[in-house]
Amino acid sequence: MTECFECPIMCGAYREHAPGVCGAGRLPLVARAARHYFEEPPISGTRGSGAIFFTGCNMRCVFCQNIEISRTGGVPGAVPADESALADMMLRLEELGSHNVNLVTPTPHTRVLERAIPLARERGLTVPVVWNTNGYERVETLKRFEGLVDIWLPDLKYVSASLAGRYSQRADYFEFASKAIIEMQRQSGTLELDEDGIAKKGVIIRHLVLPCAVDETRRVLDFISLNFPIGTYISLMSQYTPIAGMKKPLDRRLTKGEYKRAVDYAVGLGFTNVFTQKLSSAESVYTPEFSGLIE
Repeated sequence: MTECFECPIMCGAYREHAPGVCGAGRLPLVARAARHYFEEPPISGTRGSGAIFFTGCNMRCVFCQNIEISRTGGVPGAVPADESALADMMLRLEELGSHNVNLVTPTPHTRVLERAIPLARERGLTVPVVWNTNGYERVETLKRFEGLVDIWLPDLKYVSASLAGRYSQRADYFEFASKAIIEMQRQSGTLELDEDGIAKKGVIIRHLVLPCAVDETRRVLDFISLNFPIGTYISLMSQYTPIAGMKKPLDRRLTKGEYKRAVDYAVGLGFTNVFTQKLSSAESVYTPEFSGLIE
C-alpha cells in the first residue's frame, strides 16, 4: 500500500504501518454488519438496509453519534476484513433479505472497497450498493466508483466555513462536499424507485438541522436548489442529540419551531421530495449497538 491521498485531508499516511488521520489502517475494521431499519424509507424499506458500519472517519464532528467507532481503532469484536471477506458480508446481507448493501462511512476504505464491490458482483450480488458518507470526499476518488455504486447517500452538513471549522474541524468542508455531491448526481442521477418504493439508483442528500443554525440549513437548501433538479430527494433530519458536556448552543435538542422553519423553507423553494422526521427521532435508541459483527 502506498501513501494515502484518498480524501480531502490527503495526509499521505503509509497505512501498512500506521493509521491515517481518519484512524483507519491497512484493512477496514467492521464494527457491525446487519440489517438496519432507521434509514430513509426507500433505503430501509420493509426488510432493512444491509448496513456495514466501518470504523474511522475523516471528520471530527463534535456532535458525532457514532463517536464510539469514528474516533477509535475499533470496538471489542470489530472484524478486520479484506475484499474477499467484505464481498462475503455483502452476499450474506442480501441472503438475509436486505434491500441493499449500505456502506457506512466508507471513505477511509476506498482502496479495499473498489475491489470488494466487483468481487461481490462476480459472486452473485444483485442488490444496489449504497455509499453512505459525510460528503467530505475527493471527486478524483469518487470517479473510480462509477458503475460500482448505485445509490449515493451523502450528508451536506454546512455551507459556511466558520461552522464547518467550529463543529467539525474541516473549514474546507463545503469546497469538497459540494463538488462531490455534484459528481454523485452526474454518475447516478435523481433517485429512482421500484414499484414498491425501494431505491434502485440515484442520490438522496441528507442535512442535519442543528440548534441555532436554521440559517445554515437555508444556505444548504439554496445550494441544492441552484445546482440540482427540483425533484431531488432531500432528507431534512431533526435527530440532533446533544452529547453530555456539550457547550451552547449544541447543549440542547432542536426546537419544534426551528425544525418547522427549516421544512417550510424547503417547501417554499419548491422541493417535492423531502423526507422529514419527528422530533422524537432525537433519541439514542436509534444509534446502533457497535459490539462487533452481528447478523
